[in-house]
Amino acid sequence: MAGLAADSPTPTAMTVHSKSRVLDITFSDGVQFTIAFELMRVCSPSAEVQGHGPGQEVLQVGKREVGIAELAPVGNYAVKPVFTDGHESGIFSWDYLYHLGVNQQSLWADYKRRLAMAGMSRDNPYVVSGGTSPGSL
Repeated sequence: MAGLAADSPTPTAMTVHSKSRVLDITFSDGVQFTIAFELMRVCSPSAEVQGHGPGQEVLQVGKREVGIAELAPVGNYAVKPVFTDGHESGIFSWDYLYHLGVNQQSLWADYKRRLAMAGMSRDNPYVVSGGTSPGSL
């Protein structure tokens, strides 16, 4: 998923909507996606989020309000967002952005399931579900 296959659709338009915290992206095959910054952040392809192998993923919490401060091109195959929480190590190839768009529903469901299993929240990273802080458990 990290590279760009020769026959992959490429973006023809991309708009960052800071207020609504979404990325609108249209691809050369005519498909358009609106991808939440939060989904991009929690599914970042970076090693910081994905780990260095299966089972090493790091659950991202408290990212509901994350924004994108900057979106820089990476060659002709990707963009590198700088998120407002300081995360900037993920390079989002066209293939990966397309993957996020196509699979949004299942990625959200999996993310919410993992948060629930960990007793964590999309809002405050220091509050577990039920309103207690990890230090008071």
